[in-house]
Amino acid sequence: MKFITEIKVRFGQTDPAGIVFYPRYFEMINQVVEDWFEALDFDFRTIHIVRAEAVPLVHIDVDFKSASRLGDLLRFELEVERLGRSSISLHIVAFCASEQRLVAKLALAYVRKDPIGSIEIPAFLRARLMAFAPEGDAWPDTVTINH
Repeated sequence: MKFITEIKVRFGQTDPAGIVFYPRYFEMINQVVEDWFEALDFDFRTIHIVRAEAVPLVHIDVDFKSASRLGDLLRFELEVERLGRSSISLHIVAFCASEQRLVAKLALAYVRKDPIGSIEIPAFLRARLMAFAPEGDAWPDTVTINH
């Protein structure tokens, strides 16, 4: 199953030519991840404030396929590519209509804040994350899905 959300390109996300300034894509990717965690019924407020944990980005690889412009409606599709003991690898693709705009592969760590360090993804969250494997694949503790 894929998580899908849309983001409209706003004026503040563009350069003087009206094209998305590339660092703004990283903010959009973070928004997609945050929206996804809300859809998992485990929002960032709960993670960061209530539980004193976090899901920091530890790696990102992005290919910018085509420019996006002011007013474009971007459709972001997110899938879980790999689920480790304390890490989540994601595959995100953004489209405008049928045109691919970017492809991102990113890794998040699941950590406690004090003392900072990786911790095991809670079982209830692991079950929710597994639903976003391609085709709803059931996984052992660690698996990689090739796209």
